Amino acid sequence: MRQDQDDETFCAYVTERLAALPGVEAVALGGSRAAGTHRPDSDWDFAVYYRAGNGFSPDGLRALGWPGEVSGIGAWGGGVFNGGAWLEVSGRRVDVHYRDLDEVAHHLAEAREGRFRVERLMFHLAGVPTYIVVAELAVNRALHGSLPRPEYPGALRLSAAGEWADAARLTLSYARAAHAGRGHLADCSGAVGRAACEAAHAVLAARGEWVTNEKRLLERAGLRETDRILAGLTAEPGVLTTALDRAAELFEAAVEAAARTV
Repeated sequence: MRQDQDDETFCAYVTERLAALPGVEAVALGGSRAAGTHRPDSDWDFAVYYRAGNGFSPDGLRALGWPGEVSGIGAWGGGVFNGGAWLEVSGRRVDVHYRDLDEVAHHLAEAREGRFRVERLMFHLAGVPTYIVVAELAVNRALHGSLPRPEYPGALRLSAAGEWADAARLTLSYARAAHAGRGHLADCSGAVGRAACEAAHAVLAARGEWVTNEKRLLERAGLRETDRILAGLTAEPGVLTTALDRAAELFEAAVEAAARTV
């Protein structure tokens, strides 16, 4: 494929190749490209949906010959992000995520009952909720095959908002008790950053808005004021305690305002 192909032609080309892989039942476009918020140099995020035991293998993806790194299934920790690839296709950066349809169906059923877990994942300060694969169904663009497009479950709005808000409170409370009085600047700063993301998850859950990553999480939740709280911090215990208190007030107000939308 020529590097000067337009975006739609490029997208169709990649989709065709991914859809032809053994065991792949659906292909979706995600990230900023699906949302229409991309820049010219933004990468391309694709997900391939398959069922375990039906023939899908990373070896098929490697056989396409695109330069980059292709992981094994489960190599990204074995949770909801169970593997994928970072590739270069015709001079463009392409990420491919593996999605087991049976696992996705399980997390969709759990989300409808208001149940989820939070897993550790690189590049996510607060961790990643298992309903992220449900969020992908709701906001990504299906390019091949048929995928459900779920609404945000009412039970999940209540449970996720409550659990994330509690996590933010506990994160700040522990930092105040264990670190502020000792002048632990790094620990308190990190706690505010993590709690901000937890509170933002609570706000967006209460609104019934899906989250697929943390890139614009604070902006969407109206919590960018967190930057001002952290700016100019010093290791003086009183300064750290004040910052933690200001963060707690900001986060509580945002969560309470979002709760009134339920």
